[in-house]
Amino acid sequence: MQNKKVFLSGIQPTNIPHIGNYFGAVKNWVKSQESGELSSFYFLADLHAITIRQDPKAFREQILSCYALFLAMGLDAEKSALFVQSHVPEHSELAWILGCYAQFGELSRMTQFKEKTVSYKEGESNIGLFSYPVLQAADILIYQADFVPVGKDQKQHLELARNIAQRFNNAHGETFKLPEPYITQNTAKIMSLSEPLKKMSKSDENANAAVFMLDDKDVVIKKFKRAVTDSEAKVEYRENDETKAGINSLMSIYAAAADKSFDEIQKEFDGRGYGDFKTAVGESVAALLTPIQEEYKKLRTDGEYLEACMRKGAEKASAAARPTLNAAREKIGFLQV
Repeated sequence: MQNKKVFLSGIQPTNIPHIGNYFGAVKNWVKSQESGELSSFYFLADLHAITIRQDPKAFREQILSCYALFLAMGLDAEKSALFVQSHVPEHSELAWILGCYAQFGELSRMTQFKEKTVSYKEGESNIGLFSYPVLQAADILIYQADFVPVGKDQKQHLELARNIAQRFNNAHGETFKLPEPYITQNTAKIMSLSEPLKKMSKSDENANAAVFMLDDKDVVIKKFKRAVTDSEAKVEYRENDETKAGINSLMSIYAAAADKSFDEIQKEFDGRGYGDFKTAVGESVAALLTPIQEEYKKLRTDGEYLEACMRKGAEKASAAARPTLNAAREKIGFLQV
């Protein structure tokens, strides 16, 4: 186990995950878990989620629902560490330590912080929103992660984690491993159904823009039938062609859901219109979601089992995190008791 490379990823438990989260991340997590090649840590980032005000009762229900859904999607509490971030206090303690090695200027240059504060009303911006990249660095560094999956919007945060780790190491000696970005080959690039030039998002105000993991069959098919495409009426994948962005994304979804290549899809729908293609995509996705939804319903009503899995995940994570935290505490001169 100690010789395995460490892989870590987290997602905020705000709203139900959509098919982009599944095809682009969770499906690959499950494959990695089953291969046993990596030591994997997956968590619900509830500490990050409170940079925006949450209704406490709804938030608790959302965390439980997301945790049950991740189990239903195939993550195994026995094979991986699947935990809730706030259940592992080592994250928060290391974040404070690392915050003392982060610089105000580099945090103020974080693109996401600048973009979010522009849209916030007066009084809504908070210190947590400003400093959450430091907590994100702690999430990564405390497990001595080798690989962290990053998209374009998170690359800057991984670079910050590396910079903070290097700064600490230079001051106190080798303590933190410098994580590398994890790029999954052939990962489906799932775009908004209504605006195919932007990624599918849980927070999109357009209800038809995303297909969520708990959408029923009729809703799924309706959303795909309304998906924005183009006037060419030709099912053909053309990379870097913005006019085909909608079809490119739909083909990526169908390829992932039906386990088909782009060539196979193009042959299947040669001479057929977009109506047939959209229906096929919708039915394929609905068929994939049905068993996941059935398993989710069973798990969601078993509160004792979910809590047991959460405790197990937190214990695994804490056991892995504690040595790194203790090493950092010792390096800076804290007394150990």
